Amino acid sequence: MNEHLHIALRLATSGVPVLPLRAGKLPFGNCPACANNACGGRPNMKHPGRCTCPSPCHGWAAATTNPHILNSPTWARSWRKAAAVAYHPGGAALTVVDLDNPAAIAWAQRTLPSTQTVATTRGQHWIYQGAMDSVNAVRDGVDIKSSMAYARWIGRGTGTMTALPEAVRALAVRKPSPVPTPQCIAVPAGGAGGGGECRHRTPTFLERGIAMAEQQITEASSGVHSTVYRTFLAVLSVHGGCGCLTDTHIARLFTAAQAKGETARHCTDAWTNACTRLGL
Repeated sequence: MNEHLHIALRLATSGVPVLPLRAGKLPFGNCPACANNACGGRPNMKHPGRCTCPSPCHGWAAATTNPHILNSPTWARSWRKAAAVAYHPGGAALTVVDLDNPAAIAWAQRTLPSTQTVATTRGQHWIYQGAMDSVNAVRDGVDIKSSMAYARWIGRGTGTMTALPEAVRALAVRKPSPVPTPQCIAVPAGGAGGGGECRHRTPTFLERGIAMAEQQITEASSGVHSTVYRTFLAVLSVHGGCGCLTDTHIARLFTAAQAKGETARHCTDAWTNACTRLGL
């Protein structure tokens, strides 16, 4: 039996939902319509984390404890090419505090109660009993992986798993950082030239576009960096040249991105790069 599949079946038996990962710690598209990432891996907006094929086959939503699915012919192709096994912590009522560097580990040792610890390539996974929302970059080098996320299975590690502490839950409750004013376009108070009204679109069109952009960022379950950049690019391609975007519109987009774990600096960089690409 394939080594990765053997590990996956053993974990599934213990109630841990699992899925195969390809090179680069990326999930497979485990249905014919999504083979080789043909669908682009884009989530269904009504079901974050799920692709638009009839059944969930991407990322955390594909994780399962069902041995019939894990042993199915479609999944067998993925297991043969798999580079690692991943699991859905939230599906197993677990939370992984992903510590990516020595400074993050030192912070955890000072701040968090000890628990089961797994050594990773760059740092450690601290695993707690209990699920919560997943949040990236809660601190420098610290991600939280639980619901709607997957973590690579490395082993059971050492130590005794303890209950999810309030100190970890509190990390997910963050106020967005102040939004710096992007420099690529000049935005006069109330919008440029038309009291905030776009010269070629109605204000309703602009409001709907900003709301849809916020939703797209909010519902991103993976690839948040690229989703934020693509969304900024789409908004600027329509409204970046006519002066209808105000600081309030931009702040809404930045706030949505920061709620998904992006830093203010990453937001500014993504906005600037989108402006540069469009020549604004």
